Amino acid sequence: MALQISMARRSRLAFLSALIACWFGASAFTYQLALPGRKLVFPTDHYSHPDFKTEWWYYTGHLTSASGKPYGYQVTFFRFGLRDKQDVKSQPLFTDLYMAHFALSDIAAKKFTFRERIQRGIGDKAGAATDRYLVWNENWRVSGAGNDHRIVVSDRGTALDLNLKSRKAPALHGDNGHSQKGEGEGRASYYYSLTRLQTDGELTVAGKTEKVSGLSWMDHEFGSNQLRDDQVGWDWFSLQLDNNSEVMLYMMRRKDGSIDLHSSGTLIDKNGATKHLTKQDYRIEVRERWKSPKSGAHYPIKWRVAIPSESVELEITPAFAEQELITNRSTRVTYWEGAVQVAGTARGAPIKGKGYVEMTGYAGKLNI
Repeated sequence: MALQISMARRSRLAFLSALIACWFGASAFTYQLALPGRKLVFPTDHYSHPDFKTEWWYYTGHLTSASGKPYGYQVTFFRFGLRDKQDVKSQPLFTDLYMAHFALSDIAAKKFTFRERIQRGIGDKAGAATDRYLVWNENWRVSGAGNDHRIVVSDRGTALDLNLKSRKAPALHGDNGHSQKGEGEGRASYYYSLTRLQTDGELTVAGKTEKVSGLSWMDHEFGSNQLRDDQVGWDWFSLQLDNNSEVMLYMMRRKDGSIDLHSSGTLIDKNGATKHLTKQDYRIEVRERWKSPKSGAHYPIKWRVAIPSESVELEITPAFAEQELITNRSTRVTYWEGAVQVAGTARGAPIKGKGYVEMTGYAGKLNI
């Protein structure tokens, strides 16, 4: 009997040792860095890139229901690679974690609904295809052919089923899609957007389904490096203007309160042509701030944006303040992501629009 117990203990120890080696053993695998010179090719770059550590597919948009109610929405699918943490001599149970966020802003009621998912890439629970555009997390999924996409998410009486058709070619950010985020080799991502997606489908709230239509914006980024130690987060703006142009801007914030010189943006004209903006090409002034009653974070909540070379001046105002996501069950990041309204002038002419703003690092340094 003692011999049997001893053998059983050794068997369990061997299993635990193998498991520990799988997670913490020396790994010969190294993820690729986002370096200049890679050409983005479509539709294949809509697909997953498992040789890069971090990847996300990001949809935001404004919808109007058949009864006239305005909504904003966010649907995001994340993939985080783990192969650099695993012993290549072992056969890991899974190589990626998949997370997803779904948020709905009922603008008239000023009500914010948020759902989240996390799954290991085992079996069919979650994944991202490399041979076609398909990303899923349980019954949530986004798929597509070319630049026409479909989003399906459903959770506890709230659901979206949307068809999206791009009116423009993909907009490449940075240097032909290589977006530098900080000083140093590989402190970057490959980054493009579909900035004007005609959107139609159905929205279900509290079990009641209505037809909806509107405009969406899709971002796709992939890379392998985290923020620098002196960077705490970012402020990101996607704006769809009623002259059929769009603006993307981001500010990488540093610990000392300054804005990193690698912050940048892109102008997309009505025909889809892009113009890269450096940090010196635009100004973002915070007009008001808001303190979250849930996280205690102090967020900017109203902005003035100026792009002098284009004679553009914009006021950006949130649909309502409480559009904060506290994602303790998935990414464990607290951030603000919300629907905004835009008004201002472009070359002296009045202009309006809608958009989304994302702010990270206000409830503590962002740690992906």
